[in-house]
Amino acid sequence: MNKKFLDLLAEKFDSEEKVINEIINLEAILNLPKGTEHFVSDLHGEYQSFQHVLRNGSGRVREKIVELFESDLSEEEINELTTLVYYPEDKLTLIKDSMNNKEQLHRWYSDTIKNMIKLISFASSKYTRSKLRKALPQQFVYIIEELLYKTDEELTNKQPYYKVIVERVISLGQADKLIIGLAYCTQRLVVDHLHVVGDIYDRGPEPDKIMDTLINYHSVDIQWGNHDVLWLGAYAGSKVCLANILRICARYDNLDIIEDVYGINLRPLLNLAEKYYEDNPAFRPKIHSDEKITDEERLQITKMHQAIAIIQFKLEMPIIKRRPFFNMSERLLLEKVDYEKNEITLQGKMYPLENTCFATVNPDKPEELLEEEQEVINKLLFSVQHSEKLARHMKFLMKKGSLYLKYNGNLLIHGCIPLDEKGNMEKMVIENTTYAGRDLLDIFEYHLRQSFLHPEETDDLSTDMVWYLWTGEYSSLFGKRAMTTFERYFIKDKGTHKETKNPYYYLRENEEICRRILSDFDLDPEHSHIINGHTPVKEIEGENPIKANGKMIVIDGGFSKAYQSTTGIAGYTLLYNSYGMKLVAHKHFNSKENLLENGTDVLSVKRVVDEEVERKLVRETNVGAELLEEVSALKSLLQYRYMN
Repeated sequence: MNKKFLDLLAEKFDSEEKVINEIINLEAILNLPKGTEHFVSDLHGEYQSFQHVLRNGSGRVREKIVELFESDLSEEEINELTTLVYYPEDKLTLIKDSMNNKEQLHRWYSDTIKNMIKLISFASSKYTRSKLRKALPQQFVYIIEELLYKTDEELTNKQPYYKVIVERVISLGQADKLIIGLAYCTQRLVVDHLHVVGDIYDRGPEPDKIMDTLINYHSVDIQWGNHDVLWLGAYAGSKVCLANILRICARYDNLDIIEDVYGINLRPLLNLAEKYYEDNPAFRPKIHSDEKITDEERLQITKMHQAIAIIQFKLEMPIIKRRPFFNMSERLLLEKVDYEKNEITLQGKMYPLENTCFATVNPDKPEELLEEEQEVINKLLFSVQHSEKLARHMKFLMKKGSLYLKYNGNLLIHGCIPLDEKGNMEKMVIENTTYAGRDLLDIFEYHLRQSFLHPEETDDLSTDMVWYLWTGEYSSLFGKRAMTTFERYFIKDKGTHKETKNPYYYLRENEEICRRILSDFDLDPEHSHIINGHTPVKEIEGENPIKANGKMIVIDGGFSKAYQSTTGIAGYTLLYNSYGMKLVAHKHFNSKENLLENGTDVLSVKRVVDEEVERKLVRETNVGAELLEEVSALKSLLQYRYMN
């Protein structure tokens, strides 16, 4: 092993005793049961639903409480304790308001603190004391550890001691803070690691709050979704990605995210829109059922929606022309329009156009931006790249993200592995080199990272490739033949709206295909799974999210409210602990107020995906592999520095 590395390691472990203690500690950890992994996908800005799933650990919190207290507490008391752990501040307020006197409240505090200490002990049973200490509310570490770590003999001899600790916490007005701290500690303990399998952004109203939550989460990774890449691309300098973001935000009445949350001034876009556009039914925003906007606001959004859509269509054309290997010449749609007859020719067939808004389009040079349009998009890009909050979110998304992840024997990917109809990996030639399967995803990720590193470059290959990831035929994130945004706005014939999916989306039902993909990523097809998001599972029509004899698991059931009428549920999540995998379906989450009042959760029956024959240990995980490397390095240090 490199002597310079060992010398650096010796600065941290500067005695033989420290090295030996760390080796013993790490080798002991390797034999603990693996922690629980929690998989979520396609959050689409639905912060409230995401928060609830995070707080309840997809049912893990309640499972722990029932398992521990089933014989000691009534159903009502279990419900109360469960909702207290989920939403401690709100539940405490309700409970205190219901108490008749201070004595009753004092008894409740005492019983609840004891129960929550028991719950912490139970939920942390497979963690080391040092890991638990990091999870505890720091201001109460000493008190909680005293209450946690006691033998039966100590309990007998020190009963007054423990009683006084609890009583003083209550009498000194610290009970609420302690209970709140214990509740959040429990939430953290039931889930060791969180996987977000793509699409944090777009459609829903609060993706920024989801990002803030993830930044503060104890252990997380992200597999980028197509909508996430759009935001990364905009920050990295792609004007066409930026236009797409603004168009989607206008479509779903989410421009507040752009202006109020990220501080990007939309006044230049509004001024342009007011000058050239009128009301247009195809571009009116989709209003959330619980929101109201004025007629004036609706009209402004409708105009901005048209303005940015036309800018987007124009910006796409130069990319398509300078990258012929994208094979997208048929998407040069503004060139296919007969502006006098108001019709378009697609695939040799003529279609009449409706709801058109081509006031800024030059029929002779349709890709040409007006000077005003160029100025608007430049100003918007400058604002995006100088938004402190957006910079923080995008840098975190890049740091924690990847196109795919191999983790504990599973392949996590938001979209697809592009396949042909026979199940072979689709090939794409990029700069005279052919890529397919894992290699194709690797080159996509390389270009995304290059673009992010050089945001001043706006028309280079890497930046163009980020847009291709959003909309290209062989993109692992898009997975369709073409994106028919233009047709949906302007052509009545719904046959033109169809987006043909990559064969992957029906071939993933085939176990042999899934095994082949897993092998391509150097995973054991006997024990591994592919975990997908991206496509809502239509459970209402009988679709099964567990496919290919359990080799494929699709966990996008529709967090986004826009999907729930067709899926029949409000999202899938996945749990993977030392005993195996379970899929959880979620009903629509109305509000935490409803939960606090009624004590009922929004989970349906878990489905077992896979059960371990033998309980899986830390040694067999990604974390275990890292610990084994550390042990090996420490043993080399011991030999090099202290045993020669």
